[in-house]
Amino acid sequence: MAWTFGLMSLLAIGGANSTIPEMHRVAVDVQHWMSNAQFADMFAISQLSPGPNVLIVTLIGYHVAGIAGALVATFAMCGPSAVFAYFVSKMLTRSSQSIWPAILQAALVPISIGLMCASGFILALTTGSTWVGAALIIGAGVLALATRLNPLWMLIVGGILGFAGVV
Repeated sequence: MAWTFGLMSLLAIGGANSTIPEMHRVAVDVQHWMSNAQFADMFAISQLSPGPNVLIVTLIGYHVAGIAGALVATFAMCGPSAVFAYFVSKMLTRSSQSIWPAILQAALVPISIGLMCASGFILALTTGSTWVGAALIIGAGVLALATRLNPLWMLIVGGILGFAGVV
């Protein structure tokens, strides 16, 4: 688990949410640590909870190996990327007069957007396997695009519908 999350840590461009598709693939399809529904539930809990988005890693680790698993997964996900970010920031500070840091940052924007879209797609596939789930996803997407409604309200409604057994 430490090796898996340590590698994912280095791919987490823009935060842990950018690696959601890979986390899903490893936790559900490769290692069979959990089901699609359990993964979607852990993602919802991690998004609803205060704190960083990396909480999903802690929940996966806890699900697999209890408190020790939660600690290992969290440190493995945060440690390598923190060390890498430290050295990259030192390098960018030294070359602040050069044009290549701005080019690098501009190049990472579409990668980050693509990874976030892939995360949304994977989560939509895990939840939208029924017509009710698909309708909920489409309705939430339309509401998010058409209004300035706080997404927390959509998460609450989705949670209530899930708890009630509708989804």
